[in-house]
Amino acid sequence: MRVTRCDVLEVRAMTPCSRKGGLRPPELTSFPRASTRVRAAAGRPYILLAMMFFVACHRERSAPPPPAVRPSVLLVTLDTTRADAIGPDQRNAETPAFNALAARGRSFTQAYATVPQTLPSHASMMTGLYPAGHGVHENGRYLSDRNALLAQKLHGAGYRTAAFVSAFSLARRFGLAPGFDVYDDEFGGDATERDSKATTDRVDEFLAKDARGPLFLWVHFYDPHYPYAPPEPFRSRYAKQPYFGEVAAMDAQFGRLVQLFEQRVAGSKAIVVVADHGEGLGDHGESQHGNLLYQPTMHVPLLFVGPGIAHGFDAKPISTRRIFQTILDWASVDSPKSEDPVVVGEAMKPFFDYGWQPQVMAVDGRFKSILAGRLEVYDVIADPSESHDLAASASVSRSARAALQEYPIPSAASATPPPANDEERKKLASLGYVASTTKPVVRKDAPRPAAMTRLFPILDQASGLFVREQYREAIPLFEQIVSADPANLDAVLHLAAAYSTLGRNADALDAFRKAQSIAPESADVRTYLGLHYVRTRDWEQAAPLLERVVADDPDRLPAIEGLATVREQQARIPEAVALRKKAFTMRTPTGAELVRLGELAMSVGDTATALDAFEKARATQGAKFANDLELGVLYLSANHFAEARDALDRVPPTHPGYPMALFKRAQVSVLLHEEDAPARIAAARQHANAMTRELIAKERLFQ
Repeated sequence: MRVTRCDVLEVRAMTPCSRKGGLRPPELTSFPRASTRVRAAAGRPYILLAMMFFVACHRERSAPPPPAVRPSVLLVTLDTTRADAIGPDQRNAETPAFNALAARGRSFTQAYATVPQTLPSHASMMTGLYPAGHGVHENGRYLSDRNALLAQKLHGAGYRTAAFVSAFSLARRFGLAPGFDVYDDEFGGDATERDSKATTDRVDEFLAKDARGPLFLWVHFYDPHYPYAPPEPFRSRYAKQPYFGEVAAMDAQFGRLVQLFEQRVAGSKAIVVVADHGEGLGDHGESQHGNLLYQPTMHVPLLFVGPGIAHGFDAKPISTRRIFQTILDWASVDSPKSEDPVVVGEAMKPFFDYGWQPQVMAVDGRFKSILAGRLEVYDVIADPSESHDLAASASVSRSARAALQEYPIPSAASATPPPANDEERKKLASLGYVASTTKPVVRKDAPRPAAMTRLFPILDQASGLFVREQYREAIPLFEQIVSADPANLDAVLHLAAAYSTLGRNADALDAFRKAQSIAPESADVRTYLGLHYVRTRDWEQAAPLLERVVADDPDRLPAIEGLATVREQQARIPEAVALRKKAFTMRTPTGAELVRLGELAMSVGDTATALDAFEKARATQGAKFANDLELGVLYLSANHFAEARDALDRVPPTHPGYPMALFKRAQVSVLLHEEDAPARIAAARQHANAMTRELIAKERLFQ
């Protein structure tokens, strides 16, 4: 096989997750080999990577020919929608709008998500890459700006671009917004999601203002997501199957959306409909999604309607990442073409969060293989429920075997960072997504996720309680997890932190010792233990732990903030100020935190930092801001007399420092040559206290 320049470029894009920097537990290296020829091929990892993920630079068979006129494109992504939950052949929900569109287009009956979570799955659609290529393996991470996004390519080709997403997990901060003229991720107040009706209403408003083409319009619906609560009449109609009620309700808005697009947007049009992943609904022990690679969460609906797309059904396996190239073909945008010998997918959440076996799947024809510690093989055509494991008897193709063997298992260090602040973590937790902040420990005896399904609901519940600071309720759940999986570092550390927060210090230290025995060199253990010592005001124990963490990882926010507190208690105030300033570039501080920064900076004569902090606190706190006296003093010392006057005039008579405010205001009045300066000096003398009386007596400006 000849490796082309296109292959080289696309393989290079995968370097953050390459085998060189990746982790491969011993179980993966013992994968059974098919033949001598396969063993020889496995010795050429560079070529195999090119073959498995981005192979030859020729057009994918399902891609349409370039149209004469570039169409406007509507991409609809249906969150958490199983392949068997929508369409003319399913029996659980009525989906007439989808069925009507399917009758006009081409349905792919063996379409697969790249990963069973919202953000990484959409990242694959928007980059054309598997997670090993774009680097996002679970929700709550950030897509690197090194990836060329679909919207950017279309915008550069003259398309207007607009996106309307329905959940915080796709908020612009996570990296999918570049290239969009409009990226609507506002859900109202503190809400973290909106239903399909609210999203379609926003699309209606947008198209009513301007429906010029060519337009790329991405609309994301989030409805069929736990907890299932469909609106009426679907709630009553599907009382015993609320998930399917959510799908039916979404279908009604989907029909309205398609109608708006086809009626409002002139010229040639194309539509793509796809789910980002499915939902377990109890199959294989998974009630929701994100942990396993079985059909309920990976097999998704995929429908193309547009120029060059033949009507009917296509049964060959296809990855949802192919959407990227299909839309570019419609838009006549040149980009490297590639074809999948097999369709690949991954589920790394249990690996990243709990240190369990990494999971990779490969679909070739009717056979689907899953590698997670051991091999599973299913004939998904004859056995769609995957109830009969054929690993002992099935003949797995060389391409599928090579794909599983050579899939780059990401290292803990290669993972993009989790949410940096409590606000993001809480919003994601409200949607059921809690990304671990602990790097996993790779274990030879790591459990298979499929063997740990009994812990899935407990893990999700415990993590959600922890993020919501309900530590007392979380502790018995973490204790149960640690009992079942003693080497689960994430669970042990969260248990230790919960004990610490509730003042159960002896229990906390016992749990921290257990964490140290699991991962002696873990920066996560040092961070959590250092923060425990901060809580217990043991500054001498906290300082060396947090100093080492910040030295090794200068951007680890919890350690930076903990060390700032230690430095303040050690009276090393300039260092405390510098650390707090850095922390506030990484997250949004509260008004009270800004006030404290202002006070610290003021105490060491850092006027610029103090002024900036107090002014930001004033903008944040509004009428509750109570530090105008400090602002006035700072502006006066900086010779900004007009600003000092305005700040001091805001100090109310009820303020305990009012006598000082009158004294400083009188100084400013003299310096500004105000006509009422004598009256202000008299008022300062009249209301003076012991401190200001002496200052007034010595003030040359008043003589």
